[in-house]
Amino acid sequence: MTVALDFDIEALGGVLGAQVLGADLTGPLDEATVHRLRAALNEFHLLVFRDQALSGEQQVNFSASFGELEGHVVRRHDGSRTPTLHVVSNLDANGHPTGTPRSRGNFHWHTDKSYHEVPSYATLLHAQQIPPSGGNTEFASMHLAYETLSAARQQELADLRLVHSWEASRINSGSHLASEEEKRERPPVVHPLVRTHPDTQRKLLYMGTHVSHVEGQPQAEGKALVDELMAHATQPQFVYAHKWRDGDLVMWDNRSLMHRAIQDFDSSVHPRVLHRTVVRGTRPY
Repeated sequence: MTVALDFDIEALGGVLGAQVLGADLTGPLDEATVHRLRAALNEFHLLVFRDQALSGEQQVNFSASFGELEGHVVRRHDGSRTPTLHVVSNLDANGHPTGTPRSRGNFHWHTDKSYHEVPSYATLLHAQQIPPSGGNTEFASMHLAYETLSAARQQELADLRLVHSWEASRINSGSHLASEEEKRERPPVVHPLVRTHPDTQRKLLYMGTHVSHVEGQPQAEGKALVDELMAHATQPQFVYAHKWRDGDLVMWDNRSLMHRAIQDFDSSVHPRVLHRTVVRGTRPY
């Protein structure tokens, strides 16, 4: 049986984000509740559900209320496929904190799965273990990044398309290089640089560390353009920094935001563990 939730939504202030207070996410939600949360996500781009104590199954079920869940091209330490709910952490294979993460992609500005032909809609992270200080996640509004460009600049960018790939992501982030199997599974895809949000019709810049180059331009010229736009989009006035609390479940719209984790704590001493689920989106246009 589905239930309707009684909760309050309060803007966090600043450029984006709202906190959802009093919501119990442990049970199945009715259609009206899901519709209200979708509308809030369209408005604020990021929702913080405080004081959640969800099991892995409950997080999966809540996430699936918003659409089809997707896995990840990255394999686990033993080579097996990453499950639908997977762990984002600084722990090694023996469960000990390490200062040398397997992947550095989380520390670079990106939007999840833009190297997919059909990228992600929403990502959900549920805090399990948080360092005593630091370890924030930053989010940049790509709507504001676009809307603050001059009309002439917007016109110059209107028809450009970027090539995204898992291989480029690994290179750009200084991570272990993509395997041949991973490159076959996730070949390069092309998406518009200026994307239209499918629900609100607002335009935004769609890019990040998964980008290889600008379609039809020399590599160096395209890289210079992307670097320029990334610097513009991640200015402080466009960014919200989330300071994690135990039990936070943060849900954000990858169609509107870029994000990155901040490694400003001693990751060889303090665990930072979050459970992650991702909802599949639609093809960008």
